[in-house]
Amino acid sequence: MWYAWIEAQRNLIRAAGAWASFGAGAWGWPARFGSDWLSTLLQPHSAEVPPFSIASVTIGSRTVPVAERVADSTPFCVLRHFSREPDSAPRTRRRKALDILICAPLAGHHAVMLRETVQALLQDGDVYLTDWADARDVPLADGGFGLDDYVLVIERFLRKIGSERIHVVAVCQATVPTLAALALLASDGATPAASLTLMGGPIDARLNPTGLARFAQSHSVDWFRRTLIDTVPPPYAGAGRRVYPGYYQQAAIAAAYPHHKWELEADYWSSQAAADSEGIARSLRQMGEYAAVLDMDEHYFLDTLQVIFHEQQLARGTWQVKGRDVRPQALSSIALCTVEGARDTITGAQQTHAAQALCSGVAEGKRLGLTIANCDHYGLFMGPTWRDEIHPAVARFWQRL
Repeated sequence: MWYAWIEAQRNLIRAAGAWASFGAGAWGWPARFGSDWLSTLLQPHSAEVPPFSIASVTIGSRTVPVAERVADSTPFCVLRHFSREPDSAPRTRRRKALDILICAPLAGHHAVMLRETVQALLQDGDVYLTDWADARDVPLADGGFGLDDYVLVIERFLRKIGSERIHVVAVCQATVPTLAALALLASDGATPAASLTLMGGPIDARLNPTGLARFAQSHSVDWFRRTLIDTVPPPYAGAGRRVYPGYYQQAAIAAAYPHHKWELEADYWSSQAAADSEGIARSLRQMGEYAAVLDMDEHYFLDTLQVIFHEQQLARGTWQVKGRDVRPQALSSIALCTVEGARDTITGAQQTHAAQALCSGVAEGKRLGLTIANCDHYGLFMGPTWRDEIHPAVARFWQRL
């Protein structure tokens, strides 16, 4: 439909940006004044997705080096491992280091959008992160990818890391398949994790649906297939793959949260006016993370609509993953934390806290439900509310287990 045409327009704008930068230099202006801002309006190629580049983490008064490596991978996901170098401080003065798995949402953005989440959690221990691939870069020979496949990837990664000692954090859309993966492990008799923290996700989309949820529920899956699914054009490795393109998701997020984009751009121009090079670099990185969108495989996108929003299979107890029943009540050994933002307009109130009732086997002393005042969806995993309120509360929860 639109994919090839939009790619052609992006290439024209990229060329215009290059000429603008050249022209600015010719007139004696800073060669990149504003042209770097223009580039953030475009969906970057996968090679241009901003790297995490987390070289160190500050713990108290100490700066601890951080190393990043790939711990495992599938055609559709890379498991990144951010490890802290051994700490030489006396053990009596340190909290017990943890292992943490962040399950990033596959909802149109690259996982680098959770960079600030990773940075904060590195204060508590080593961090693993699911970094989902852009479907346009996955060859057709690697097959399709549906919601059940997401669940199985999380299950695979948990088994590889050692699920019994890991603290799992799932953000937004990732909450549903992550809870399913842990439930499958528990049903198999394994210890699925030390704890599970669910933040701002549609565990039960029947409750207080937002505008986005109502739109999803009021249109048939076939309507979405006919209207929003497109085919990846050459020269991408995934040429021929049917996808929900990232540019649709970018437009949807901008419409739902326009002030977030305005704040990022305002920070950039304020830094430019003040000739604050560090501020400019920080703003450009944040805008690059915001603009780093990806395509989702058709099967995954449509499965998500049907399973989560139309049929609410997890909440109703009817979900099967490759013939295996998803039974959240099988979770009995873990601790459970649910976090919601009172001003979240993407995930409705009580949708995430619904996991508390579904996971009926979790001991009362191992539960925590947080509703954060004046917190929108993004504030759950980035910004001052995440850094100063949510992360410290979750870290305290882990430490008392």
